[in-house]
Amino acid sequence: MAQVLEFKLPDLGEGLTEAEIVRWLVAVGDVVAIDQPVVEVETAKAMVEVPCPYGGVVTARFGEEGTELPVGAPLLTVAVGASAAAGTAAASAPETAGSASGSASSADSAVSSEYSGNVLVGYGTAGPAARRRRIRPQAPAVVNPTPNATAGPTPTARATAVAVPAPEGPVPVISPLVRKLARDRGLDLREVRGSGPEGLILRADVERALTARETPAAPAPPAAASVAAAGERIPLRGLRGVVADKLSRSRTEIPDATCWVDADATELMAARAAMNAAGGPKISLLALLARICAHALARFPELNATVDTATREIVRLPSVHLGFAAQTPRGLVVPVVRDAGARTAESLTEEFARLTESARQGTLTPADLTGGTFTLNNYGVFGVDGSTPIINHPEAAMLGVGRIIPKPWVHQGELAVRQVVQLSFTFDHRVCDGGTAGGFLRYVADCVEQPAVLLRTV
Repeated sequence: MAQVLEFKLPDLGEGLTEAEIVRWLVAVGDVVAIDQPVVEVETAKAMVEVPCPYGGVVTARFGEEGTELPVGAPLLTVAVGASAAAGTAAASAPETAGSASGSASSADSAVSSEYSGNVLVGYGTAGPAARRRRIRPQAPAVVNPTPNATAGPTPTARATAVAVPAPEGPVPVISPLVRKLARDRGLDLREVRGSGPEGLILRADVERALTARETPAAPAPPAAASVAAAGERIPLRGLRGVVADKLSRSRTEIPDATCWVDADATELMAARAAMNAAGGPKISLLALLARICAHALARFPELNATVDTATREIVRLPSVHLGFAAQTPRGLVVPVVRDAGARTAESLTEEFARLTESARQGTLTPADLTGGTFTLNNYGVFGVDGSTPIINHPEAAMLGVGRIIPKPWVHQGELAVRQVVQLSFTFDHRVCDGGTAGGFLRYVADCVEQPAVLLRTV
């Protein structure tokens, strides 16, 4: 007899407690293989295909597309076992003993392994393409349906849905959250002009269009009390909600302090220009700053750490996993470069480029966004000189880099125009005192001013 197993929405990564169903990849009655992706969800950080650890027949799905589910909520149920496969095969085969027997044998082999045993954290095991292929029975059979589950569409209903004409012309929208916002407010996205790359429609574009549509042409001046009550309310959810929670936790738990210094980056810029003029792959400025950070953390390991508040212990970490701030159409994310201390400038440049592109496309995995031990924040790209960064909890420090611009500077005893940058360093005062933080920042500044300093530490 088939056994019906319930598959719940797994833990999708650090700090994520819910996800939105973007697209179901299977329907009720489908035969699924172990670790086959069954649903595509969007978290506050990334789009994720969630694989099912069971092999068998889908008997029920929980939640429609666009529904938000908390971690641990049921996603679907699967009937595993030979009888489940045989029942499905029999429903789709001619009513003859020989045909039913042959179909049952094929279905049995499709679900011969019923459970992978994998622990799912936002993504499953990588398997051969054949194992990931979906099998669509002609007449889905629901085995032992679970009460209160959202059943999938019947074949007739699915055919009707396919026949509905699509909107004329492509609409440049990537984020399902943007589509949902427009759908919920009755806004036709074909009437919205996107401000993103190649006309991509962003959330801000939809909100601007909604405001313009809902604002009267000549509103009467409201009373003062009405003005105070009529402000727009934007839910702190999705990526904005995760950022809000994390920064609030950082400020609540971490006694941070900030120090800063101006540095002459003329020699660093000249060194980069010389490296790129020599041929071969181009080296990014961010990669050189990452190399400097990795060397500085090797000299000051107190700062590559975290604080375990439960045990009241400082945990010094053996490897530098470097996070860097990346602005995307969905908001600010912090991808992580693994083992940054062991990488060359060329390798760092390639990894920064890969993660930045994935961030822009919204394809970062939870693994790309978790596990950082130190963060490098180059806010100079926004045209600002300085900042007081908030530590990326549960890390112990963050280095901020402002824009590099020509400024008057005393160089070798004479006034000259040099390329100057402001470096700001925020640290957790529990892991070290000001002397350590100042030493770290001064070493970083020395490397920026005299890149040859790094040669003594290779």
